Amino acid sequence: MKMKLMFIVGCFAICQTVNAQDVLQLDIAAAESLFLKNNYQLLLAKYDIEQAKADVITAKLFDNPEISHENLFYNHETKRFLETSYATGQFSTQISQLFKLAGKRNKSIALANTAIKLREYEYFDLMRTLRYQLRSRFFKLYSLQQSEKLYGSQINALQQLLTASNEQFSLGNVATKDVLRIKSLLYSLQTEQLQVKNEIGALTADLKLLTQIDATTQLQTIVASDYPKQGSAKLRYSMLLDSARVNRIDLKAAQTAITYAQQQLKLQKAIAVPDIQLSLAYDLKGNYPEKYTGLGISIPIPLFNRNQGEIKKAKVAVEMQQVAFNQLENTLANEIFHAYQNLERIENQAAQMDVNFSKDYQQLMEHVMDNFKKRNISLLEFLDFYDSYKETTLQHNQLRYEYLNALEEINFVTGTHIYK
Repeated sequence: MKMKLMFIVGCFAICQTVNAQDVLQLDIAAAESLFLKNNYQLLLAKYDIEQAKADVITAKLFDNPEISHENLFYNHETKRFLETSYATGQFSTQISQLFKLAGKRNKSIALANTAIKLREYEYFDLMRTLRYQLRSRFFKLYSLQQSEKLYGSQINALQQLLTASNEQFSLGNVATKDVLRIKSLLYSLQTEQLQVKNEIGALTADLKLLTQIDATTQLQTIVASDYPKQGSAKLRYSMLLDSARVNRIDLKAAQTAITYAQQQLKLQKAIAVPDIQLSLAYDLKGNYPEKYTGLGISIPIPLFNRNQGEIKKAKVAVEMQQVAFNQLENTLANEIFHAYQNLERIENQAAQMDVNFSKDYQQLMEHVMDNFKKRNISLLEFLDFYDSYKETTLQHNQLRYEYLNALEEINFVTGTHIYK
């Protein structure tokens, strides 16, 4: 019987398998590098900036001059068409040029330049958002991969234990309840492992999409340090809030949107000022005196249309952008306070955990195995402890992820790289 127990305990040795397929080992720095180089959303946003720059070129262009020409079509006396001679023909030609007043051109150029800033801010804010998604998914994937390794080792050990127990059961050395208990735990672990693998698959797909890694490549994430040395205790909420007000790209974009709306209002008021069109005309014989040369000027009278509607819309847009900016400031303050409190709570919980927890628990596991071998504890007690070990390790992995993600959330809400 003693040999039987020693055989069962020996089946719990951790077995590692070698994957024949190539695996890409990826750390967070390499993932970010691929993201910045290959992400299609960022590439598309750059095209938006280039289009905005093209609008500046358009705004700088002057209006083209216009030329008009009128010729005698048919002379019924000479029976000839399109005559231009002084004796029997007639034509008149006019060239005109529009001159915009009230600084419309300069205001249009300023508006287009502000639009470029808005596109650039949108680009960098998109980068901030996608980088947070990348890093959050990366650390979540790392946590799940560590948990999947735990499931793999436990399932492998339990499968070997079940095989050995079935052999001993056939010899009448193991009770039915013990075999069923092992099967129950094994099936439970396999179901949980499947769920973890599904989550890993979804996160891996997201990570590949963000970095444009080939869809068939297997990823193995690497994290050099689970717990960075610096913590929220070193930073005050007011410091984080001040940092966000300086660095948050979307806040700068909202402020620039107010400037854009104000410039648009100035342009619409300038559009209400009539423009002048100068013209130079030549008429062969249709005016007095013959070979008439005339200088003309035309200007619309702003009697009815003074661009009242567009000016009203521009005024409302200024007020709307100011309200949007105020709302964003309030949202920003709440986001930072929430992220700060969240990190503080997680840090307090992490501080209570012994850094040697995993090592000590593993040694305790070996001690329990030894007691099980000596028949000091039953199989049921041994499996219960094994299940407890699994749950505690999974919780430890989850806490590590939540801590790393809380640091990334601080970076995200402040628009900085306080934690790297």
